[in-house]
Parts: sequence; C-alpha cells; structure tokens
Amino acid sequence: MHIQGMNWGMVEDLLTREDRCVLPLGCTEQHATLSLATDTLLAERVAREAADGSGVPVFPALPYGITPTFAAYPGTLSLRVGTYLNLLDDLLSGLHAQGFRRILIVNGHGGNTPGQGWLGEWLARHPDARVQWHNWWNAPRTWAAVQRMDPLASHASWMENFPWTRLDGVAAPEERKPMVDVAALRQLPPAKVREVLGDGNYGGLHRRPDREMQLIWQEAVAETRALLDSGWA
Repeated sequence: MHIQGMNWGMVEDLLTREDRCVLPLGCTEQHATLSLATDTLLAERVAREAADGSGVPVFPALPYGITPTFAAYPGTLSLRVGTYLNLLDDLLSGLHAQGFRRILIVNGHGGNTPGQGWLGEWLARHPDARVQWHNWWNAPRTWAAVQRMDPLASHASWMENFPWTRLDGVAAPEERKPMVDVAALRQLPPAKVREVLGDGNYGGLHRRPDREMQLIWQEAVAETRALLDSGWA
C-alpha cells in the first residue's frame, strides 16, 4: 500500500486497525554511472516490496540526505545535519500525531546515520512509539549475501547497480577499481574527494550479472519484511 495510491479517508480507515507504517529515507548524490537518485530508488523499492500484501502503508521516500562529501559532483544536494534532524522530527511527530505507533525507517544512505543516533531523543519524547532504523544494504543477511557474491563492494559499485538504478544509454566501465582509503577520504574537502575518486565508485566492479543481483535483492526484501512483521520490541 503506497500512500500515493491512497486518499486521506483511506488512511483514516486504515488507522482503525493498523498502527504500522514504513518511511524510506534516500539521498540525491553522485553514484558514478548510476542515477543520482540511486539511494532513494532503492530504499523506496525495497520498502514497497517488503510491505507488499501486508496492508502496511509505505510513505514516499525523503529524497534528500546528508552528503557534503560529494558536493563537487553536479546534481548532488546535501542537507545540513541540523536541518535533516529537524525534518525527521517533523515527519515522525506527524506520523505519531495521526496514530502511527510502529514506524519502520528503511534508510538507503549511509550519510543519514546521524538520524539513527538522534532517534533516541525522539523516542524519549514519545514513549508509546516504537521505531526501527533499518540500513537495508548492510543489514546482516543482506550484507552477508553481498559478501558471498563479491567482497569488494562499495558505494556506486556493482552492489547498487540494479535495472532500476541504471540509466539508458550509459555503459558501465569494465574495470575492477581498487578500494579507496575511506578513512583518508573523510579528511578531504569535496573538490579533493572528486579528484581522488574520479567517477565516484569507491572500489570494485561497476556491474555484476542481473541473476546475481536478484539473489541479493530477494534477501534484502525478505530481511526487511521480517522486521516489519516481527521486529518490534
């Protein structure tokens, strides 16, 4: 149940029997040859597929996140940490005010994790609520599936290259890039980050066969669905 396919009356009726919902979090940032909306596309899609048939509504993904490191790549837009936390506060508080008490956050962008640390403050103000923060791509089962396939997996590499994140007419390079020194990269300003990274892939192949990617995707959807069904304290 995607919110864009519902009206307010349908949500009001739903709330008489369901207090769960899903809020995907994405980002708009460089992903080498992939869509700038990769994190948003993946977070919303895994959320929708995980909730399919459950009767739990999935809200549209928040398409902007915290990504100052990639500011030198055109098309990347970053929110300040304070702005982002205020946005999360407004969204979660709005959901709570309407009657949602169990909220699954499906996060698609590592830079958004300051929100995970802040979440305890919100829960302290809303003791009747339960919120799960799920970084879908590196959750235990999904990350294990990635590592079994190819341990050299990273930002903008093959592990984010799905049919729905590719761009028509854009070919992926064949090279297997060595892994960048992430700790050193975090010390650099945006222009130097772009100089070091080049196309934006942190390391590894840019693409693997779709049959392999489908196995990882199935694990990600199943792991997310398990949290939605039975991950509540």
